[in-house]
Amino acid sequence: MTLIQLLSVAEHLNFRHAANALGVTQSSVSTRIKALEETLGIVLFERRHRGVRLTESGRRFVAEVSAGIEQIDHAVRTAGAVSDGKLGRLTIGLNGSIATGFLADLRRRYSAAHPAIEQSIIEGPSSHTLAMLRDGKLDVAFIINVADVPDCHSRHLWNEALMIALPAAHPLAVLETLAWADIVKETFLVRQGGAGPQVFEHIVRRVAEHGRSPRLHRRDVGRDTLMHMVAAGEGITLTHEAGSHVPFPGVVFRPIDDEKEHARFSAVWSPQNRSPALRNLLDLATHMSRLDGLTMQAQTVPSSFPVKIPGHHETGGAPL
Repeated sequence: MTLIQLLSVAEHLNFRHAANALGVTQSSVSTRIKALEETLGIVLFERRHRGVRLTESGRRFVAEVSAGIEQIDHAVRTAGAVSDGKLGRLTIGLNGSIATGFLADLRRRYSAAHPAIEQSIIEGPSSHTLAMLRDGKLDVAFIINVADVPDCHSRHLWNEALMIALPAAHPLAVLETLAWADIVKETFLVRQGGAGPQVFEHIVRRVAEHGRSPRLHRRDVGRDTLMHMVAAGEGITLTHEAGSHVPFPGVVFRPIDDEKEHARFSAVWSPQNRSPALRNLLDLATHMSRLDGLTMQAQTVPSSFPVKIPGHHETGGAPL
């Protein structure tokens, strides 16, 4: 309070005017300034009949105090913005495409609503992103078909149909849609990272249902490289709907008529994470999911690519 009175006197150069501006008595202002001068051992103001004038020491001291108060005020405003989720950073883990679809729309809307929140993206397999989540290196992970995640909250948000990517020169490319019986003899390419492990299990299950052993090649490559391998005729691969909207030269995408399961995407986060920025992201994602009618649809669609991690039940949107 004394420093505020100091700045007011320095502004008005009059004890009475400063006191009126602060809504206090002139004597209290005068007493506090005098006590401050005695504590500092310097004279801040030259007292005159019609007011006061800052001494050279007083001018220097007031300048430093003003700068310090501005820094404190900035720190308070910054802390308030972070507390409100208006400023800060979100680190997001994923194993799918962010070019199109629900996640791309979510990030675009969130950026528009919270432009001062930096979004950092880390891509990797589900096991890796979950480990980073538990270590506090990620705020949230968007994972395909996560069933049980010990010590974490999860919330299902959207579904995507499964698609087959095959070379444009492949004989099956002339068909508008495919069935699993059409492709069980094909060579499948599967990534080791991303959703690769879930894709691998799903292909094995579907091919086995047709009485065959799958021809699978696992590749430690990114999604773009895998699609270039498909275009080169090295095999076909299974992807999800959003990924099919990203064009790749020499690759065509076809729906699978008899595939009734969908890729289920969920947000997963640590219950210890109290970030307001994360809370705002989850609220927006839930709102978008409800608007699209995907939450009700998800209750009737069985899960594909299950991640089998025992000991936990999905929270279905537990609060932060």
